[in-house]
Amino acid sequence: MRSRRPSDDRLATWRSFLEAHTRVIRRLDQELQAEHGFGLDWYDVLFQLHDAGGRRTMSDLADAVLLTRPNCTRLVDRLVNAGLVRREPDPDDARMRWAELTDDGVAALRRASPTHLAGIERYVTRHLDDATSATLRAVFGAVLDSLADSPA
Repeated sequence: MRSRRPSDDRLATWRSFLEAHTRVIRRLDQELQAEHGFGLDWYDVLFQLHDAGGRRTMSDLADAVLLTRPNCTRLVDRLVNAGLVRREPDPDDARMRWAELTDDGVAALRRASPTHLAGIERYVTRHLDDATSATLRAVFGAVLDSLADSPA
């Protein structure tokens, strides 16, 4: 089955989204690096762990931060070396490991969160009114739903 080509206007929207996403992510990463000594990848892991109550299995964490398991393991290794995360074995399953925030990891996340949130406001949310925000949420929700129904 042949799919039809999206309109030029919709392709331009797609390209604008890709460029905006890339530029915002780079800027947020640079600001976190400059102000806190770690980038958006570290922030994301710290946030995802905190959001889950302070710990996740390595597999769940990889899914949450959108990394392959080996790449997530390497990233967590760096966070462990920095003292922000620790790994704990699962007492019931020797194959499973947990990533857990340390007190220093919680403190680093608390210090970096205002920088991250200010960047999101500066680069994205200040451009959204309630209607636009709801539309974007609906569009991206539909995209995510369609991806959940199909194999990776």
